[in-house]
Amino acid sequence: MHIDLVDMDRYAASGAPHDQFAWLRANAPVFHHPGGQMEGWPPFWALTKHADVVHVSRRSDLFSSHRRLSLFPEPGEAELELQRLMMLNQDPPEHTRRRSLVNRGFTPRAISKLEDHIRDICHELIDEAQAKPSVDFVRDIAAPLPLYVICELLGAPVEDRAKLFEWSNRMIGMDDPDYSASPEEGQMAPMEVYAYANQLAEARREDPRDDLVTKLLQPGDDGEELSVEEFDLFVLLLVVAGNETTRNAASGGMLALFENPDEWAKLVADPSVAKTAADEIVRWVAPVNLFRRTATQDMELRGQQIKEGDKVVIFYAGANRDEEVFARPEVFDVTRDPNPQLGFGGGGAHFCLGNHLAKMELRVLFEVLSERVPKIQQAGEARRLRSYFINGIKDLPVSL
Repeated sequence: MHIDLVDMDRYAASGAPHDQFAWLRANAPVFHHPGGQMEGWPPFWALTKHADVVHVSRRSDLFSSHRRLSLFPEPGEAELELQRLMMLNQDPPEHTRRRSLVNRGFTPRAISKLEDHIRDICHELIDEAQAKPSVDFVRDIAAPLPLYVICELLGAPVEDRAKLFEWSNRMIGMDDPDYSASPEEGQMAPMEVYAYANQLAEARREDPRDDLVTKLLQPGDDGEELSVEEFDLFVLLLVVAGNETTRNAASGGMLALFENPDEWAKLVADPSVAKTAADEIVRWVAPVNLFRRTATQDMELRGQQIKEGDKVVIFYAGANRDEEVFARPEVFDVTRDPNPQLGFGGGGAHFCLGNHLAKMELRVLFEVLSERVPKIQQAGEARRLRSYFINGIKDLPVSL
């Protein structure tokens, strides 16, 4: 079988290459993937088994996020230095220090206080959508929900969500002509987010509030504080990670429910099913398709010799369909339990900080949808994002 796990046109046309993932899990779970001469990236090891993704995720000592960052592209030296200040691109113990500073805003107790507000937002979005002549599920429901919540967390005006939406699209969609007219535009978006973060920080220092920004600007128990650059990069991470994952899980989940009407019927009959449905949606969609690590020493994995400095890429979309872990993994089942999906990472230092929040948003959204619009239908073709990084949907026309 021809293997190309980073063909963006394939992702845009039909989503993640599950046929290739299945072949690799059975025949070459640690696969030496050819590089891209024109694109300028080297060969890499592609890992598609659940156990291997967990192993790599939990062994930051062997598989570094810091050496060459966590994203797939090859960064230049100047970019390396700046991006290494972001939690996503750090290893313990530095990552542990940083995470302990920001974690206080993301405890399950802190997140649980948002549930009623999230439910109100969902009802409001449906009210607004019902008043429109045509409805796009991404534009009108899936995208605004996490943006409202991010504004709430940051203590930012709700009207700022349009700016956050545009910045996030430009950063994630740099390879999609619908979102980024030029690489320069995509590269400008982080600068605009940094400026916005600086304004937020300045406002909160003058006027502290009960919000995440105020918490992050206060010293930790040991007197440690986030630097200006660290705070800016955290806001950038929140704007992208807190938006894209929930947005694309919600839209991909709705599409899966359209394609599996019996599963939607289960939700309509019993909205409490949304609790297990949230995990199954994340498993099925795998909103983040991959992350990159760099081997810190020579080692052997499933008989393959990995050398220090080698690029190692873990594919969550592949691991989430592993036949050794999931019964009938090719079946979308909203009642699946247990469900050890890896959509929030494989554990370890980089397990998703916002996983409780994302699952709550998905659960509440699909509870409200099943109650308010039980006859929702797809009303046009879903269009996918041209990206190997995010399994995203750009458009999903619906009839409420």
